[in-house]
Amino acid sequence: MSAAGEATRLAAVHSYRLLDAPRPTVLDELTRLASSVFETSMSTVTLVDRDRQWFAGNTGMPDSGGPLATSFCGRVVDRRLALVVQDALDHPVYRTWGTVTGTPNIRFYAGVPLIDEDGHMLGTMCVLDDRPGSAGDRQLDMLTTMAGQAAGHLAAVRSRMLLAEIGDELSRAISREEDFVATVSHELRTPVTTIQGYLELLVENEELAPYRRLIDPIQRNGERLVRMVDHLLAGTRPAAAPLPLLRGGTDLTAVAEAGAAACRAQAAQRDVRIEIEEPAETVRVTGDLTRLSQAAEQLIRNAVLFSVTGTVVTVRVLTDGLEIADAGSGIPADELPYVTERFYRGRHAREQAVPGVGLGLAIVDRIMRAHDGSFTVTSPGVDRGTTVRMVLPVESSLGR
Repeated sequence: MSAAGEATRLAAVHSYRLLDAPRPTVLDELTRLASSVFETSMSTVTLVDRDRQWFAGNTGMPDSGGPLATSFCGRVVDRRLALVVQDALDHPVYRTWGTVTGTPNIRFYAGVPLIDEDGHMLGTMCVLDDRPGSAGDRQLDMLTTMAGQAAGHLAAVRSRMLLAEIGDELSRAISREEDFVATVSHELRTPVTTIQGYLELLVENEELAPYRRLIDPIQRNGERLVRMVDHLLAGTRPAAAPLPLLRGGTDLTAVAEAGAAACRAQAAQRDVRIEIEEPAETVRVTGDLTRLSQAAEQLIRNAVLFSVTGTVVTVRVLTDGLEIADAGSGIPADELPYVTERFYRGRHAREQAVPGVGLGLAIVDRIMRAHDGSFTVTSPGVDRGTTVRMVLPVESSLGR
């Protein structure tokens, strides 16, 4: 790239004012979604500066950035092409890098360019793991879709900052709330995520196999704590504050896969199978991939938690949304009107100590209303299962 071109690119990166600033919550949420879909322990939305990289969204990485000299993301920006490294230890250059030989022990990397609406190369959207891996065309396409979502969120963040500067009170209120949520999320989630990362290293140490029965419960409870923090932050957002959305063409099968991926480990622990029924043709809607995937995850996780061992949770991709059905404990008729109330927990959840704080369906309700859609909950009764549907407006469907 020419010196003038690089200067223009750097000016674009700095225009978002996120270097050395609190991470926007929506970008952290997007990286968590990417880690779930790709089943990796780390993911970042990376801004590439002149001689360093900065994680504007981060899941699993123990720091906030690093030098470009040993940056996979820097290679993506230099080439303006996707980069997949299946095993960094097998690469003649990467195997000597400190991030490979030491913490966070990167083995697998897949990253795609992060390009803003003006065509400027800002950095990357990437997933990383401490184990070798691979990424095919379908996965890179999904990662590219997520990079587009990240670019859209960055544009929205910049617009709100500019509006706040000229005195827009609503924009200032949203910015204050996002700063608060980002700070709380960082202070609560980062220590737990770091602990989980080290626990994974202990699990992989064969010499510690006799202690695995002690390590596994710590991991499960750490994951439960992270989910609870996420629920509290998402579910207690002031009702008057608009939910930030990035409306774009979204593949409903990708939404279903992302939601299911986040729940498969818990389903395996409970011996519950998750099956996705896809239509013959791709179904696309206008919506926010991250938010819709969060809604799908909440509904699938609920279905898993209330399912009987050995049963199946079915996720159907419809022409106007998703349907999730289980054969679990069901919901009594007198409780159905209250299931979307914040902090509401039914008798079965209380008596059986089902994990959760009663915010899942309230979060789904808010996400669907923000999309001008809805969701319904139906249950024939106790022990007869539950079916929920996420429905988006017909006029927003983009069949292909």
